[in-house]
Amino acid sequence: MKKLLITGCNGQLGRALNREYEGEQVQILNTDVPELDITDLDAVLRFVREQKPDVIMNCGAMTAVDLCESEYEKAFRINALGPRNLSIAAREAGAKLFQISTDYVFSGEADKPYTETDQTDPQSVYGSTKLAGEQFVKDFAERYFIIRTAWLYGEGKNFVRTMLRLAQENEKVRVVGDQTGSPTSAAQLAKMMHDLEPTENYGVFHGTCEGECSWADFATEIFRQAGKNTKVEYITTAEFQAAAKRPAYSVLDNQMLRLTTDFQMSEWQDALSVYLKEIL
Repeated sequence: MKKLLITGCNGQLGRALNREYEGEQVQILNTDVPELDITDLDAVLRFVREQKPDVIMNCGAMTAVDLCESEYEKAFRINALGPRNLSIAAREAGAKLFQISTDYVFSGEADKPYTETDQTDPQSVYGSTKLAGEQFVKDFAERYFIIRTAWLYGEGKNFVRTMLRLAQENEKVRVVGDQTGSPTSAAQLAKMMHDLEPTENYGVFHGTCEGECSWADFATEIFRQAGKNTKVEYITTAEFQAAAKRPAYSVLDNQMLRLTTDFQMSEWQDALSVYLKEIL
């Protein structure tokens, strides 16, 4: 039976992957920090040698973008050394490795969607540590899929749930309107990974739902689909005053997925509709 190791299993993507593989002839090894500290190379090697997974899906990351700015070394250990350690172990075990990356590896100053081969230029600690993680995977893993995604939501704390909670308490919410990206369902990303997993179609992929919008547009669509009358006030990034610099435009073009597979991510509005039906 195929053995699948999921790190960061309690996160949105880890949970989505467990749902995606339900009913399949596959053994899932779910780990989070208590079971496996991916920043500890010896612990990772020991675990992988004992369990001998066929596939490692690294969903573990430090995603608190603003906190990364003040805790660089912690972010580097988790976002860069973690993937490095898993890559070394995956190579030794002959396992495939999935590494989840981010739109933050780009500057966010483009005027068209980024492809997988576009120049990276991270503007934050989060982005730079995730890019370092990508590089370590390329350096140490032999069979890998690096998937850059963005604006992820699933089971757990996320933008959709935050907006629905705010709608209960407020007639109007203020949301940033000058950052553009692609809201992405964790369920959709899990399906993409499931589709790639049995293949040898290795390399860097972009994996976001199709289409683009601003955070304020996203909030407006959430309220529309959920039947809420809450108004959205569009504000600027400067007004929001976050510690880390956010990409102004970080739409990802799923070019490699489109050209090398038959799999297509859903339009973001359709994926949101599926998600809202589940949680409302």
